[in-house]
Amino acid sequence: MFKRLPLLALLLLSSTLFAEDIFHDALILNEDNSHFFGSRKPDDMTIEGLHAFVDQYADTAVTHLFLNVNASRANVANPAREAIWEPNRDGVEPTDGWPANAKILHEKGIDPYAVWFARCREKNISPWCSVRMNDVHCVDDLSNFMHSMFFVKHPQFWRVPNDAGGSWTNRALNFRFPEVRKHLTDFIDEQFRRYDFDGIELDWMRFGYHLTPGHEREEAHFLTEIVEYTRKAARQWSAKRGHNIGVAVRVPAVPEAAAGLGMDAVDWAKKDLVDLIVPCPFWTTMDFDIPLEEWNKALAGTDVSLAAAAEFRVLAYPGAEAKPCTVDQLHGFAAAEKFRGTTNIYLFNWMDCDTRPVEEDQYHQMLRDGFSNAFLASCPRELPLTFHDTVPGDVSNGAQLPKNTEEPAVFVIPSGPRPSRDTGKIIVALAEERGMGAFRAALGGAEPVECEVLTPSDLPGAKTTLAFTFPREAFADGSNSFTLTQTEGDRSTVVYVKTRFE
Repeated sequence: MFKRLPLLALLLLSSTLFAEDIFHDALILNEDNSHFFGSRKPDDMTIEGLHAFVDQYADTAVTHLFLNVNASRANVANPAREAIWEPNRDGVEPTDGWPANAKILHEKGIDPYAVWFARCREKNISPWCSVRMNDVHCVDDLSNFMHSMFFVKHPQFWRVPNDAGGSWTNRALNFRFPEVRKHLTDFIDEQFRRYDFDGIELDWMRFGYHLTPGHEREEAHFLTEIVEYTRKAARQWSAKRGHNIGVAVRVPAVPEAAAGLGMDAVDWAKKDLVDLIVPCPFWTTMDFDIPLEEWNKALAGTDVSLAAAAEFRVLAYPGAEAKPCTVDQLHGFAAAEKFRGTTNIYLFNWMDCDTRPVEEDQYHQMLRDGFSNAFLASCPRELPLTFHDTVPGDVSNGAQLPKNTEEPAVFVIPSGPRPSRDTGKIIVALAEERGMGAFRAALGGAEPVECEVLTPSDLPGAKTTLAFTFPREAFADGSNSFTLTQTEGDRSTVVYVKTRFE
């Protein structure tokens, strides 16, 4: 949590001086705009119900709750945009659980975020306000209750003006228009005025397209203007509140992809506009290959912290079958990304139900265990190959699958620290039925000490699953080159690859 300082001292200090203290071994959990309201009963819309939500994270490894206050509309009544329970464009008031429960709190005179921010501090959890910059859920249906009237009435401000196709990337608001920027900054101003939080997150990944298609690099300064505005407001409100207020940004996983889509977080860091950068996927898949070493190199000379962000689904390649992330995979992600250059882990869509990809008891145990290096070294870990789901056209998405075995199939697998036990496994799924005798495998220059066919083949798209066990010494720290060579029979298609350390 931010340190409280005498006002004079606060005014003399740069806000970035606190970044390393705040974001060190942090476990950040994002609560989205709809989850609590949509997952609880009307009887839970009380002070006690709000407290219970925060209290489940007390005395766990969670250090920060980032509480999302909006999508296109807000969850509370305010002058900057419609509340979620207000009538849609056709004058129809929504009856879904989310808006109905939010309205119950409003009619009781309870602001849930004011309650949550205060309760977080009571429980020694740092409260942050998360603002979705350009949420475009359900934009193919303009009568949906989620849409602000600003969005509905101004199709000329969409990325593709007056788009008739209903694509969310086309119908996202375009920040090159000053009216769009003011629509957002008015809302940001309202959050500062209304709430006392430790920091504000600008969630540029809800959703990740904000500028004229094909012109994102040249128009990036329009997004920078928003970040500058927010930093200035944070400093002004730091003086008023008597404690520092930080600024965080969620951006694409790869620095070049972020810059190529106008979210130039490296530039923002060098201009001292942010305290925390959260490289992350959008939603499609967990990204087990967030290149934090590239981020750290680009951020050299700044005091900005990084937090690697997890999602709740796993896809091997675009269009593949999605599977829920497992605890072992989350531990593999955390170990690998901490090895690559952060002490901080961020959980997105890992809320207490609905999108939670694991059983409830696993979820709460995972939060109690946390992600210390010592713990991660002692528990099973998996790292599947996936891809970067938000990139401009001139940046690779890094997908290595699917791949046929016409030639030896070579994969670079991010693995994090080598296994602490004697062996580790590379597990490969094929789209065809095959026997082990038709394949030869190597990890670097090492051969496996054991090969087996796993049944049933329960990996996505698999008719055959092959497991190759290698000695600990064959694994390098960081990443490993794995080669699969087919020696006989019709060629095969590799559809899934993962490292597993028991």
